[in-house]
Amino acid sequence: MSHSEHASIRDVFSMPVIVAALGYFVDIYDLVLFSIVRVPSLKALGIEGKALIDNGVFLLNMQMIGMLVGGILWGWLGDKKGRLKIMFASILMYSVANIANGFVTTLPAYGVLRFIAGVGLAGELGAGITLVSEILHTRIRGYGTMLVASIGVSGAILANFVANSYDWRTAFFIGGALGLLLLLARFKVAESGMFRTMEQRSAISRGNMLALFTDRSRFFRYLNSIMIGVPIWFVVGVLITFSPEFALDLGIGEPVSAGNAVMFCYLGLVFGDLSSGLLSQLMQSRKKAVLLFLVMTVVAVALYFLQGSSSASFFYGVCAFLGFAGGYWAIFITVAAEQFGTNLRATVATTVPNFVRGMVVPITMLFQFSRGFFGLRYGALLVGGICIAAAFVSLFALEETFHKDLDYFEEFL
Repeated sequence: MSHSEHASIRDVFSMPVIVAALGYFVDIYDLVLFSIVRVPSLKALGIEGKALIDNGVFLLNMQMIGMLVGGILWGWLGDKKGRLKIMFASILMYSVANIANGFVTTLPAYGVLRFIAGVGLAGELGAGITLVSEILHTRIRGYGTMLVASIGVSGAILANFVANSYDWRTAFFIGGALGLLLLLARFKVAESGMFRTMEQRSAISRGNMLALFTDRSRFFRYLNSIMIGVPIWFVVGVLITFSPEFALDLGIGEPVSAGNAVMFCYLGLVFGDLSSGLLSQLMQSRKKAVLLFLVMTVVAVALYFLQGSSSASFFYGVCAFLGFAGGYWAIFITVAAEQFGTNLRATVATTVPNFVRGMVVPITMLFQFSRGFFGLRYGALLVGGICIAAAFVSLFALEETFHKDLDYFEEFL
């Protein structure tokens, strides 16, 4: 399809795109579920008070470290073994890990399983985006990645509904079962033609992670691709995950639920991903779309801290706006995939979003440190300012890739 002269919008709804979208839907469900059930699950293990934040940060970091490790592992395997195999292997791993998570009775076991689930969660999105980018024509691949991200992030809405309707253990079981059901689609999806062509050329070096660090141009393309996505996970990992604590500090009288904050944020992300994808296609530019949404992120973060003692409803509305502003996630991963040749594309597309997610670890550590000096509110503002400034600088350094032909190889020794 990628070489067809007559690309049809119907190709966007092909089986590989649908399966990648549903895989990301389950991925997001499992990814954000911990943020939603953090308090009840830790209380069930006998943890109370200030320890809820400290142990919550520990478990979140275990999950994100797992995603960092998994990003490297799955990315390398994606260029070595194929996009399709990795997409389904990662789904299997995180599904089994989340079912096991429903049986935990101790904090150490909880931490180990969040790490294993994180490793599994790292592979699906990068492999799916790479597959979709390679099978769709240049003129419509933005619609395909937009569909994957838009359907995927709505998994957070289901996660909140399930967590509010069932016990936290049952919520983990449901997430694992959804992933196992998706494995049945394995037999309906074909591998990327670009990968099959590359596989036949034994002289081509594939999945060479070190090549990203041995050439100045490749390294900065890679680093800048990572940094433009960091503000999204500052918002999710700090402002949304710890929304009950921020609401209290801001003077909001009504109780604020982390689950509802996550739900409204991801509802905003659904519409943000749709809007950024459509805007990118209309403007025929990835960079202009990302720039617009970064500016909106600045406005949304400012509104979050300036809202004062508003109502819980207004607070959730701001969370939705934060999500919408962070809705350039689909474009961000597409930009990363489009920056590199076929023999490094899965490695990059898988590691970049997971390095961004893994950045939650230093972000939350810096947040914990800075709030000790400046308080909860100003500590978060300092960290957020650093993340957003780095994203603007990196965006201006990247090349425009909207019209780029992806059928080429990176050359390195």
